Amino acid sequence: MQNEKYKGKIFSFYELLASTKIEIPIIQRDYAQGRKDKKKIRQNFLEALYESIDKEEKIMLDFVYGSNTDDSFQPLDGQQRLTTLFLLHWYAAQKDNKLVDEKNILIKFTYETRISSRDFCNSLIDNSFNLSRDISPSEVIIDSPWFYLSWKNDPTIDAMLRTIDDIHHQFYNIPNLWYKLTSKEFDLIQFYHVELENIGLTDDLYIKMNARGKLLSTFENFKAGFEKRIRDEKWESYSDFTKSFAFRIDTAWTDLFWKHFRKDNTVDASFVNFISTLLMVRQSVERNKKTEERLRIISKLQEDSNNISPKLFSLDDFQYLVECLNLINDHFIEIEAIKFNFPLFRHEPKESLVKTITLESDASYTQKVLLFAQLEYFRKVKNVDTQKYLEWMRVVRNIVSRGDIEKSGKRPDIVRSPATFDGVIYLISELSKGCNDIYGHLSEIRNLNSTFAKEQVEEEKFKAKIIFKNPDTKKTLFELEDTDLLRGRIDFIFYCLDINKQQDNIDTKFLEEIKTVFLSNLSSDACLTNDLRRALLTISVNGRYEFYHYWWSFWNVVDSDKRRLIDKYREIEYLIHSEFSEYFKILIHKLKTNNLKEIADNFNPENNFPNWKLRLIKEEKLLNENSSNYIAIPQDNSYCYLLKSKRPRDKKGCIKIE
Repeated sequence: MQNEKYKGKIFSFYELLASTKIEIPIIQRDYAQGRKDKKKIRQNFLEALYESIDKEEKIMLDFVYGSNTDDSFQPLDGQQRLTTLFLLHWYAAQKDNKLVDEKNILIKFTYETRISSRDFCNSLIDNSFNLSRDISPSEVIIDSPWFYLSWKNDPTIDAMLRTIDDIHHQFYNIPNLWYKLTSKEFDLIQFYHVELENIGLTDDLYIKMNARGKLLSTFENFKAGFEKRIRDEKWESYSDFTKSFAFRIDTAWTDLFWKHFRKDNTVDASFVNFISTLLMVRQSVERNKKTEERLRIISKLQEDSNNISPKLFSLDDFQYLVECLNLINDHFIEIEAIKFNFPLFRHEPKESLVKTITLESDASYTQKVLLFAQLEYFRKVKNVDTQKYLEWMRVVRNIVSRGDIEKSGKRPDIVRSPATFDGVIYLISELSKGCNDIYGHLSEIRNLNSTFAKEQVEEEKFKAKIIFKNPDTKKTLFELEDTDLLRGRIDFIFYCLDINKQQDNIDTKFLEEIKTVFLSNLSSDACLTNDLRRALLTISVNGRYEFYHYWWSFWNVVDSDKRRLIDKYREIEYLIHSEFSEYFKILIHKLKTNNLKEIADNFNPENNFPNWKLRLIKEEKLLNENSSNYIAIPQDNSYCYLLKSKRPRDKKGCIKIE
């Protein structure tokens, strides 16, 4: 018998109103479903009601929770639906001339202490008027002598008037509307009525939940539809209602979100953001839809989390969502307590990944990928090992931080589209099988189904083998990965070491030496100096001292080629991963014994070395006093111009060096 209490009772609005007074408590918010910015949600709800009545098909509006106080039922969850249903029943009674007969029933819907809202509802019931297809009911109501102009400033009344007009537009042509809404012959629109006292909730908890349970229409609409889908598809078989999704989403999970993810005194948007992110992830993990459809869904959800829909969920998706909500609920403190001991670069969250995803509507694809990786570890590992967890997240960081660097220094994220999101989620899902010991896993695996970021994955596998054979190298490799220039991708360092990747051997002393040189001279943007430019001008590759050939443009003024002496720090990233990487490799080796200034000062040129270039190397002030990092060189290489800007219109202000 106890289990029967958890299920509640099925009512139509008319039946509930006939059995008890419905009183919207003061701690509930204004009627939001009628707001201007909630048009889509309002119309979706009204269309669902219209379809039910027009086709005479039953619809279940899910649970309405509340508490009985002084012979009145005060709803905790369901105020928005109940208010809309009241307005629909009032409209039907008005339309079918039933107001006088049904006044004693309709008058039982009221507001606890909002006098204007309560009086407005009573006035609607007390005053009949004729409805016309071409005249909005709100116009007639506002022009009525019983309508106080001050009521127009009440947000609930304003919202009610807007909903009444939408109801009029939708339901005016339905015959016998009142009969279809209220007759037991039909019982078309119903919901579960649950009294909180019957499921063991205290008054204190009711008040706390009521204060935090101000449902925004997007979330309310999704939740209602989702709970219906769960029932229709029989995804749950709990006899105990307190274990169901419907109950936990309004109690334990809401309590969690209210405590940690509240924004603007609500948690509804946070729920939407979190659920939307998991739904995006599931498209790529399961891959049970065609690629085009999958990417379309991911794109729509990234553009706007409010595009979540119950129809997009499968049973597996539902179970994953429940598992993740329970995971966050049970282990939030534990997850938050482990701080990353490495940078996430431009995707560094303000507080934590889960807070960024839930609280920010514009969280990046990359941040969502990182959250997925975080959840995968805690889902799959029972005994959390902080070091292993951080190593797992580091590998994921390295993969998502890789960018397609351009010679201009522009560095777009690698995960910046639905397709790349789809690819990296699938990859991480596959790698997560070994997230409990990612380096051990990577050192053993041969082939992966995923081909996303293949070069970086191969680098991670190689690093794993090095760490497995030489554990002492881990700290050094991590230091290099964490530099702003390399951002997890350290194949340039291996290039400097002349490593044979087939043998997995590494000279640890040499590695430490190269690391020290690199950190001192290239690790951050402070390293981009004229001393670095001067030193690079001394480097020869295949007899050519032309590191600046990575960039080219033409200067018409003096019929010369424009070149760039590294204008932005990120251009170095392009250079060390391009055909010009040899210049930097040679420089790194020279820096083992001399600093940048010494390399330039000690440079002895070959006989045919251009004098203008030698002057740039030896005369520090030439570059120090130049207003840009652009030069122009004629075809005969006999001189150069230090340009005053990237696109000078003439020679004035440009310095000729011979």
